[in-house]
Amino acid sequence: MSLRRSLAVTFTGAALAAAAVAGCSGSGGTQTPPAGPTTAGSSPSTGPSAPGSSAGGQTPAPVESNPAGDIPDNQAYVAYSPAGAGFTVKVPEGWARTETGGVTVFTDKLNRVEMSRSATPTAPTVQAATTSVVPELSRQVPAFTMGKASQTSRQGGAAVLLTYQGNSAPDPVTGKIVRDAFERYAFHRGGTEVVITVSGPVNADNVDPWRIVTDSFRWQ
Repeated sequence: MSLRRSLAVTFTGAALAAAAVAGCSGSGGTQTPPAGPTTAGSSPSTGPSAPGSSAGGQTPAPVESNPAGDIPDNQAYVAYSPAGAGFTVKVPEGWARTETGGVTVFTDKLNRVEMSRSATPTAPTVQAATTSVVPELSRQVPAFTMGKASQTSRQGGAAVLLTYQGNSAPDPVTGKIVRDAFERYAFHRGGTEVVITVSGPVNADNVDPWRIVTDSFRWQ
């Protein structure tokens, strides 16, 4: 065999061997396994909501140490009596008023006074408030947490008082949610129940204003 032919055969054999090695590397080399199936938005389970947080699925908003909810000491109050309601109560002068389905609400910044009247044959009791009213509030008030139910007295008569906390509606501009404290007073006379609920940020210094409002209640 000539030298030129011998070199050609050698070169061809080497090329075939290299191709064989490359083929083996492509099919049998180490590969990264495909990622497992994913679920959009998957995240660790947080478990069921805590008791009292069922309304809106919220958790209690943070409580501020110095919330901007104090009613000024020089706030003036004016008597208000819903048409045909049979009672009167003093409310802070200048607050915005809305009326919807027999419920009257006065609001200013973070504070609120709500009143309603209904025909109720039996007088409210602490037990009835605990077994009937509290479950209803827990469905209506976001992140509801119960305080206590008690019998109390105001200048206008006896009342059943419920204290509780809940989240406010989001601020329409900032979206901020405030943790509110509620006092719900249920007055009753002659088959008529009037409920007055005052509320504002937890830790706001509104003890005196809320006392003025609730002490001013009178039957007509």
